[in-house]
Amino acid sequence: MALAVIAEGIYKTFRSGWRGKNEKLVLKGIDLQIEEGEIFGILGPNGAGKTTLLSILSTLLLPDRGRVEILGIDGLQDGHRIRERVNISSGNANFLWSLTVQENLHFYGMLYGLMGKEREEKVKQLISLFNLEEHRDVTFDRLSTGMKQRLSLAKSLLNDPAVLFLDEPTVGLDPSVSIWIRDQIRSIQKKKGMTVLLTSHNMREAEYLCSRIAFLKAGEIVTTGTAEALKRMVRIGDLVRIEFNGKISEDDLLRADGVINYTISDNFCEIMVDEGEKRVGPLVAIISQGGAQIKKVTLGQTDLEDVFIEFAKETDSDMGLRL
Repeated sequence: MALAVIAEGIYKTFRSGWRGKNEKLVLKGIDLQIEEGEIFGILGPNGAGKTTLLSILSTLLLPDRGRVEILGIDGLQDGHRIRERVNISSGNANFLWSLTVQENLHFYGMLYGLMGKEREEKVKQLISLFNLEEHRDVTFDRLSTGMKQRLSLAKSLLNDPAVLFLDEPTVGLDPSVSIWIRDQIRSIQKKKGMTVLLTSHNMREAEYLCSRIAFLKAGEIVTTGTAEALKRMVRIGDLVRIEFNGKISEDDLLRADGVINYTISDNFCEIMVDEGEKRVGPLVAIISQGGAQIKKVTLGQTDLEDVFIEFAKETDSDMGLRL
């Protein structure tokens, strides 16, 4: 698979105060590779450097040092060529406040070189796609937060980008609106086959959308992998709860595949496993064959929020040893 995004050794420092004497190192040697057609997520708390990294990858900001390549184009030498083929949408949408939805899209369409009937048709399609028909003549300052975000996403598709950068695409939105936005992102990406890189601190959003996820902490990528791989890495498993009559053999549990830990108390057993859906069937079979009568089985699955909390608790030195 070809790579759509390559970042190597990205550093960025912001300076403030008298003659820039106050320095804050925001990114500390970021390395990243994203495949074409992939939805890739960067998770991290506020202040981790997510927006700064996205700004550099989208050529809106230059790094202090390092290498960026987007779609095979040098991001430091040919940023104008990259900007023709990428686009970006921010969760904190900011448009010309006195222009309507339709006027804003036409304005940005002209900036992307769309003219005449081609621009008219594109704007019409995007207004329909994001259900903005009733708001086409509403000025930006009168839109709700959700409608502003829909406009931002519509703008980001004006030039049919090969790579789409999304910075906190559902921040501050109601749950129902957030779900609708995520479904649209997934649907559009699948239809067009574009590469999507999104930042978020919403674990469920990343797990729903992303094929791979990187955790960014204090300007450094702590680890990268699929959601399932990250869960296994920190040894936070899914919890299988079993109510039973009779006796469960601890030797059988110890020999069972994927068991991380377990507790047995009276007629109740809790077993932590690496992959709940995969392990629950064999566990039930093993326990039944040992003579216990199973009354009830429930499965509690780990999500990315649990994983992120575990990573956040680690010191930098401990994390280095772990990885």
